Amino acid sequence: MTEAGIRLEHVSRRFRVYPQEARTLKELVVARRRARGTDVWALRDVSFAVERGESVGLVGRNGSGKTTLLKLLAGIIKPTSGRVSVGGRVGALLELGAGFHPDFTGRDNVYLNGSIHGLTRADVRARIDEMVAFAQLERFIDLPVRTYSSGMTMRLGFAVASHMEADVLLLDEVFAVGDEEFQRRCFGKIFEFKQRGGTIVFVSHDASAVERLCERAVLLSGGRVDFDGPTHDAIARYQRLLAAERDPDERELGLREWGSGEARIQDVALLDSEGEERRQFAAGEPWSLRLRIVAGRALEPAPRLAYELRGEGGALIAADVQDTAELGWSNGVEELEARFDVERLPLADGRFHVRLGLVAADDGRLLHQLDDAASFVVYPAGEARGPVLLEGRWRRQEIGAAAELPLR
Repeated sequence: MTEAGIRLEHVSRRFRVYPQEARTLKELVVARRRARGTDVWALRDVSFAVERGESVGLVGRNGSGKTTLLKLLAGIIKPTSGRVSVGGRVGALLELGAGFHPDFTGRDNVYLNGSIHGLTRADVRARIDEMVAFAQLERFIDLPVRTYSSGMTMRLGFAVASHMEADVLLLDEVFAVGDEEFQRRCFGKIFEFKQRGGTIVFVSHDASAVERLCERAVLLSGGRVDFDGPTHDAIARYQRLLAAERDPDERELGLREWGSGEARIQDVALLDSEGEERRQFAAGEPWSLRLRIVAGRALEPAPRLAYELRGEGGALIAADVQDTAELGWSNGVEELEARFDVERLPLADGRFHVRLGLVAADDGRLLHQLDDAASFVVYPAGEARGPVLLEGRWRRQEIGAAAELPLR
């Protein structure tokens, strides 16, 4: 194995689960005497190697063993059987902000985490200004962490872990949290690490993030290696595992695309009245959605295109289904370009995104789902506020004569 590389040889990890959690020492002793634990194998006979400077993605469904594998590589837990070898200093971003003491200041927690990573106080002192600047916490670094928002804590946790000059970086769903700006900064820092020749193992349900960062991916299924090869092939195989589900649990962890792959939605764009691509629109102006459907083979009957418009927080604004046969899809067709035009955008103010799905017309199987196919911002053209632009006309209402009250 090369320096700063990784090797797993027939690694398995078992956990023993008891039916009732013990809360006291007495309950623990009594429970162990009376109840028999159930063995749960998180990993079984996993073998693969990651060479120095290589970036490898770990993909798979919830419970497939991805996080357990990262904890083995980080040395947090030991394998039940097999051998794990990791060369060089390891930086693990498994849970941003883990290990922070809420009553310590941000500065004190940086020194504390630095010592956990094996750095001396002088090492941390030389880097702390850069960490704080990256996290954009100059005004708050000397306040207790309990006063921080969750986003501030995550930024500080990432800044500490990413500035430790590790040889191997372990990443677990770091892009499933935080805002877009935070995610861009994280990705930029990780790419810097990659360009310096660092070794990366990256766990994520976001297919686009895995494909951008990793040339190779390992698909885990039921604790075993199901596929090890090019990232695109691994992602396609993973998405087929999810094709039977309309709303998989993995969406909450960054999953944005899945389906059988028999047909795909590509080249999604939002256009203005001039046909130019836009991400910002004024309330009430023309708005168009353009896309292309590509099939690996001729599909008959024609697939159905489902589309949803959702606001901030995922609130459903509008939804409908379009039969692609009405757009020109017929037997033998393998590609179709379509466009949906709205003369006046009925939105007033906010951030919105379009969710697209392609479904087989005969049995309803999911061919392709894009959870966040296109996003855009609408800014108010007048005093209107809220997600919906309520158009109408005010007029004067004539007031009739007052009714005569009956005498008592």
